[in-house]
Amino acid sequence: MSYQTLQVERRGRVGWLIFNRPDVRNAMNNAMRDELREAWTELAADPEVRVIVNAANGKAFQTGADVRELATDGQGMERYRASVEAWDLGFTSWHLGIDKPVIAAVNGICAGGGLHFVADADIVLAASDAQFTDPHVSVGQTSAIETIALMRKMPAEAVLRMALVGRYERMSAQRALDLGMISEIVDPPDRLHEAAQDLAEKIARNSPAALAATKRALWGALESGLTDACRAGAAELTGLWGHPDQTEGPAAFAAKREPDWKTL
Repeated sequence: MSYQTLQVERRGRVGWLIFNRPDVRNAMNNAMRDELREAWTELAADPEVRVIVNAANGKAFQTGADVRELATDGQGMERYRASVEAWDLGFTSWHLGIDKPVIAAVNGICAGGGLHFVADADIVLAASDAQFTDPHVSVGQTSAIETIALMRKMPAEAVLRMALVGRYERMSAQRALDLGMISEIVDPPDRLHEAAQDLAEKIARNSPAALAATKRALWGALESGLTDACRAGAAELTGLWGHPDQTEGPAAFAAKREPDWKTL
């Protein structure tokens, strides 16, 4: 499929989903929202893609809803409202239930709805020039879904500060690292995509079936109490028993060769 607002690529076993509206800081208009559902689904269904990197072209990562479109398109806000009320937020990997590992590679500014993609990624890398801010309250909107999701990754007070101060304060990449929002800072910034590809290739060397089961188990733990989470995780563990990868893994290790994993 061809995309107007995104760039979708395969680099070996790594799929890249790249925001591609650099002239408006990759703000998410209706077209991008629709294309994101298609792109995530396309990469998730491709058996050759084992890891997905979410990145951006231009000087900004993602700045959330295209406020100019909302202000000038009579149907823009109503359409967005309808999708939220129906809990149909299929523009992010988590809401679509993507069980392939997702790496977010954040450069420049990440604002508002852009925080969806940080909260929903499995691993977040940020360029040293990355900055994070949540301007919802500064444009008369409630900060809720993205910031609630971020509370799974970082201290509540830091999330509240970002949500309540709005566009008048930005969080640096170093502060985001200290708070656990991201796991690595890449410096210089122009190495960000290279670093994301390197990390994705390491992950892609592992069993796709085991990666998917592990991701389901660990994300599922955030939805449950300890006992229920452990029981659900145990079900994922035993559910993989008997899969060909469980035989291939030890055999490849003993033979000192790369394993030949089965696709999902």
